[in-house]
Amino acid sequence: MSTLIIFWIFAIVTVVLTIKYKKPILLMLPFFAMGAYLVIQIALVPLPFMETVRFIFSLR
Repeated sequence: MSTLIIFWIFAIVTVVLTIKYKKPILLMLPFFAMGAYLVIQIALVPLPFMETVRFIFSLR
């Protein structure tokens, strides 16, 4: 639950910074953070990385 709160705070901060500095590229930062979080969570699985990725994408 705390991870979700951190992501929301990060997203709000990036929106404020985007408005303040008028740089829309900052809006990509939350997506990069979520992608990094996903890779870290996959890496924490005790199976080999590629086997874990294959397992995730083979789920129906």
